[in-house]
Amino acid sequence: MTRPLTPRQQNVFDFIVKTMNELGYPPTRAEISRALGFKSPNAAEEHLRALERKGAIRMIRGTSRGIRLPAQEPEAAAAAAPPEDTPPQGLPIIGEVAAGSPILAAEHIDRYCPLPPEYFTPRADYLLRVRGLSMKDVGILEGDLLAVHRTERVRDGQIVVARLEDDVTVKRFHRQGHTVTLEAENPDFAPIEVDLRHQALEIEGIGVGVIRGGNGQALG
Repeated sequence: MTRPLTPRQQNVFDFIVKTMNELGYPPTRAEISRALGFKSPNAAEEHLRALERKGAIRMIRGTSRGIRLPAQEPEAAAAAAPPEDTPPQGLPIIGEVAAGSPILAAEHIDRYCPLPPEYFTPRADYLLRVRGLSMKDVGILEGDLLAVHRTERVRDGQIVVARLEDDVTVKRFHRQGHTVTLEAENPDFAPIEVDLRHQALEIEGIGVGVIRGGNGQALG
């Protein structure tokens, strides 16, 4: 390390070291943001670039956990993550989604689940970690992994992953004319009304299954 770190950069560096010591691999941008209270993974990215410029870390582009510590022995660095030329196997697990960025961007991928896409019908493209209890009455709970088939074509009544302004949400889809209703499956949550003439709504996919608690117990 050739240049001194600011207090915030030191916090980020210490969290990286702690994560690698405890888990054996580096954190994602989303994990750094959650742990240190950043507003988005983009803030974590800026600190990581500053750390790289100062020689504290080395970054491998295009991977969600592409952080290396130059001070580590080569064999320890190799053990921290799979070889970068080995294609990931299974379905990507998506954690926090930064505003305005593609849902399958590398920084959103926490890890991969070994289930094949064909386990679900239609085939799944990714697993989205569920936040909150708005869909609890259909058995989609906090911490579950929702298997999602990427498509913009959706039928009335299907459970969708929808992007509305800066938020990505899981709700049941209903459309009447220019109005879309994103309906929760929990009476404690009010439906979201979207006027397509004035608001942008993107469908990121439809739900095709649930993995309970992210522990690998799949529910069709």
